[in-house]
Amino acid sequence: MSAFPLNDNAGRATLVGAGPGDPELLTLRAVKAIQGADAILYDALIDPAILDYARPGCRRIDVGKRCGRHAMQQSAINALIVKLAGTGKHVVRLKGGDPFVFGRGGEELDTLRAAGVPVEVVPGVTAACAAAASLQIPLTHRETARSLHFVTGHGADGEVPAHDWRALAASGGTIAAYMAGKTVRKVAASLIEAGLPASTPAVAVENASRPQQAAYHATLGTLADVLDAEQPSGPTLIVIGKVVALARIVEESKRLAA
Repeated sequence: MSAFPLNDNAGRATLVGAGPGDPELLTLRAVKAIQGADAILYDALIDPAILDYARPGCRRIDVGKRCGRHAMQQSAINALIVKLAGTGKHVVRLKGGDPFVFGRGGEELDTLRAAGVPVEVVPGVTAACAAAASLQIPLTHRETARSLHFVTGHGADGEVPAHDWRALAASGGTIAAYMAGKTVRKVAASLIEAGLPASTPAVAVENASRPQQAAYHATLGTLADVLDAEQPSGPTLIVIGKVVALARIVEESKRLAA
């Protein structure tokens, strides 16, 4: 049950995870929040069909960030949420994936708390889970990968952050690198230098869960060259680890059965 009932006259905000793109991956709780919104601030990666759940008269505001262009700076988004909630509106901040997985939801939460705005968070399916599920890759596996690491391949300055590469390489688990389509060569070089074999299976998933999803299978050492040749233009997630090889088994079995 929502912590803040939909008929509450006080201004409030809900940070809603819209999932990786496929509208069918929305949660029921997300749909209810959208239906009860007076204003929705939505990301660039939101499928337009998701906004159809909004009621007539709901204000829809595109605040999406696209490569090379921001519709609105993060500080302005934070201020707008507070401003709209201050007029007594229920404001839904509709974010791709999960609000708290590389979605800047923490920054928005801090701003809302500081302003005294009641806020609720609705989790969403994050891209790594959607991409792995679509390829039938178990992100964890009792015999192969006993840990899972979400890292970003794109820091605030546009460069790859200084992760603890040696710890990641030594973990023996699965690594999901978000926003790494353009930085995969440096990510791979850092992991290989830290001791992860270049032969480790890897896959880049473009537009996870969407109709135009594409998967590029390779190894850690060859994935950058594959992406240079294929030139994916959509949001791209990299999955690295032994479990990625299980997707090949599934795909091969499908080919033989065809």
